[in-house]
Amino acid sequence: MSATPIANCAECPHRRDLLTQGRCTPGDVCVRAMSGRQIERFFRVNPALADTYAGDAFWERRAIAARYLSQRQLLSLIHDPDEVVRRVLAYRLPVEALDPLIGDPDREVRVMVADRLPPERLERLAADPDYLVRQYVARRLPIGRLFRMIRDPDRQVRCTVAGRLPLESLGLLRNDPDAEVRITVAGRIRFEEANGLLRDPDWRVRLRLAERLPIGQLGTLLEDADPDVRAAAQARAAAGNEE
Repeated sequence: MSATPIANCAECPHRRDLLTQGRCTPGDVCVRAMSGRQIERFFRVNPALADTYAGDAFWERRAIAARYLSQRQLLSLIHDPDEVVRRVLAYRLPVEALDPLIGDPDREVRVMVADRLPPERLERLAADPDYLVRQYVARRLPIGRLFRMIRDPDRQVRCTVAGRLPLESLGLLRNDPDAEVRITVAGRIRFEEANGLLRDPDWRVRLRLAERLPIGQLGTLLEDADPDVRAAAQARAAAGNEE
């Protein structure tokens, strides 16, 4: 077990006020210790002092101070060299001040921005190089603007798009190269447009159709080569005949 870091109070500017007032404690509540926990406790007790440490040389001190900074001081850290500091900004800045972080080199910063920006301002992140950022965009982008993401290179992003596209446009993903996307399509597509999926090469797509198509449209699924698909279709047909 490592020893608790204890800073030298003789070199601390707070030794004559906070220390004597009990608002800092060596080894426990201390802004000078090289310990994130101690620094966090310090700012929790003394939040008004966070502005003093916005430009501190130690990245962790700046990052923790940023959780308590005033909005005015937060903006001064928008180009901080450490991504942990900028992640705090992405979480705390007002949404109208997030634009400078849209192209941030850190993925987690951009994910937070994609999660917080108003949907109508998300389109600038639709071509982000990281799939996770685009996934957040696909979840929140206004439905009318989702079409640009139909050809996204990532399967998960296209699955999200397939789950949100208007039904009248879902056929655009009917021939997607990934079965996971086509399964999502099969679960939502309008019955009159489903025929193109009846002979899909992936049995899971055909099974999804067998579970939801009207009995009169089951067609080839009743004799499907896959036993699970065939059984599901025949069970539904039998149940319909008994009604």
